[in-house]
Amino acid sequence: MTLENEDRKNLILYRLEQAEETIQDVELLIENDRLRSAVNRIYYGMFYSLLALGLAFEYETSKHAQLIGWFNKKFIHGELIDSKYGKIINKAFNRRTKGDYDTYVVFEKEIVLEMLGEMKEFISAIKSYLNNN
Repeated sequence: MTLENEDRKNLILYRLEQAEETIQDVELLIENDRLRSAVNRIYYGMFYSLLALGLAFEYETSKHAQLIGWFNKKFIHGELIDSKYGKIINKAFNRRTKGDYDTYVVFEKEIVLEMLGEMKEFISAIKSYLNNN
């Protein structure tokens, strides 16, 4: 499926709004000590921003590992975006996977708050890259 330019722009904006909205969801989850769910949403907020980036470069996949791999290869290894963002998305993906699929996983609030800060920075970096390119 190929998207027309206007549709693509609208979908990119939608994905970025979704990412921003997820920040508020995470804050509510943390306030209510729903830390495992917060870790899930932190990852998904970043994932939504990566979907927007992929759309801007006409790369589309529903597979998380493929999207992260593409991001790391094109933007991190290509030195277009700071390498710390590759580490942030990989760490969030791994923690989200543990929280969703492993048994008896408990996340400390301090770690989740740190992840929230990284999420905000990650989304901001993706938005900044899209605005400047």
